[in-house]
Amino acid sequence: MHANSDSYELCAGVPSVETFRHLRTVAGLSDRAPEAVALALPNTWYGVVLRHQGEPVGMGRVIGDGGTAFQIVDICVHPDHQGQGLGKRIMAALTEELERRAPATAYVSLIADGPARFLYEKFGFADTATHDSIGMYRSMPAR
Repeated sequence: MHANSDSYELCAGVPSVETFRHLRTVAGLSDRAPEAVALALPNTWYGVVLRHQGEPVGMGRVIGDGGTAFQIVDICVHPDHQGQGLGKRIMAALTEELERRAPATAYVSLIADGPARFLYEKFGFADTATHDSIGMYRSMPAR
């Protein structure tokens, strides 16, 4: 179902908790608990929602402290709408806002899953492992 790219609208903001969880899971990303999502979304520094005929089909967010550290997260496009450069549109909107508002000394990071690294490289992101730093993560234990 490839539609004309002009039929998509990219708006600043964040989706509902339900839409956030749905878009993540249909795009192959891990689900998040609704309580956690409800806490997270209002703390978004900048987010975008991509809509097709009014329905949310993609999203992306920037989180961070607003000054020194930012992370790009939750970039996803519904599988029915992939392959049309929509992820690139989402990334462009997020990086434009970072370039406009974030201090020049800010550190912007992201975790690239699989072939997404090639998209992120187009926006100036480089592999940290080639430097003296390496990306690391820790999951929280179940309660």
